[in-house]
Amino acid sequence: MTVMHRIDGRGERPQRVLIVLHQETSTPGRVGQSLVRRGFTLDIRRPRFGDPLPTTMAEHAGAVIFGGPMSANDTDAFVHREIDWTGVPLAEGAPFLGICLGAQMLVRHIGGKVEPHAESCAEIGYYPIRPTEAGKALFSWPEKVYQWHREGFDLPREATLLARGDLFPNQAFRVGAAAYGIQFHPELTLAMMHRWTVKGAERMKLPCAQGRSDHFAGRAVYDAPLRAWLEKFLDMWIGRADAPAPAAAKSAAE
Repeated sequence: MTVMHRIDGRGERPQRVLIVLHQETSTPGRVGQSLVRRGFTLDIRRPRFGDPLPTTMAEHAGAVIFGGPMSANDTDAFVHREIDWTGVPLAEGAPFLGICLGAQMLVRHIGGKVEPHAESCAEIGYYPIRPTEAGKALFSWPEKVYQWHREGFDLPREATLLARGDLFPNQAFRVGAAAYGIQFHPELTLAMMHRWTVKGAERMKLPCAQGRSDHFAGRAVYDAPLRAWLEKFLDMWIGRADAPAPAAAKSAAE
C-alpha cells in the first residue's frame, strides 16, 4: 500500500499535525507543546463549530483527536463526522492518536461499543493502569494516569490492547501500526487542571471520582512519569519534523 502522507510533492515529510478540539477554549496542552518543540506546526480545527476535516492526510504528518464533555454515542452531526473521518488516517496508515473522546470515536469507527460503567462509576483523578505484554514491549508505563471520563469501551478483535485499568478495563490500544487510542490525559497542564477542576466541579461528586485536593496531590507524585511517558510515546508515534517517520509508522506502508 502506498502511504500518501509520508512525503509531499517535493519528497519532503509534511510539517503539520492536525489537531481536533471540541470546545472554544480547549487547547492541545502538553501534546501540542511537545509537537511544536519537535518542529511541527499545529493545524487546529474544531468541527463542532464548522471547521472542515481533510479528505486525505497527504498534507499532515499525523492527527490527534482530543477529548470533550460530549459522548461518542451522541447524535450530533459533528460527532458522526469525526467518527467517520477516523477512517481517513486508518486507510492511509497515517499516525493517529485519539485521547479519551478521540479514542472512543476510533472504537466506534472500528465497530466497538462505548458505554458507561455498570455501577455508574467515573474515573476523574489519578488511577492505576497496567501495561499488557504488547504494551511492555513498547516502553515503560506510569503507575497512575490522569483520567476524566465516565464512559469506557470494548475492543474489536483487530485492536491490540496495550494497557488495562481497574474500573475501566481498556485504557490504551493500537489499531494497525500507527493508530492509537488512550483513555487518559497526558496532555494535561497545571493550568488545565485548575480549569477542569473548577468548571467540572460537579463531576467530582460522581461515584468513584476523586476530590479536587486529590487531583493536585496526585499530580505532585504522578505527573512526572506521565510526562516522560508522553515523550516516549511521541518518539515512537511521530518523532521529529526534521527526521524520517518512526519505524512504527513506516511499517503501516509495508
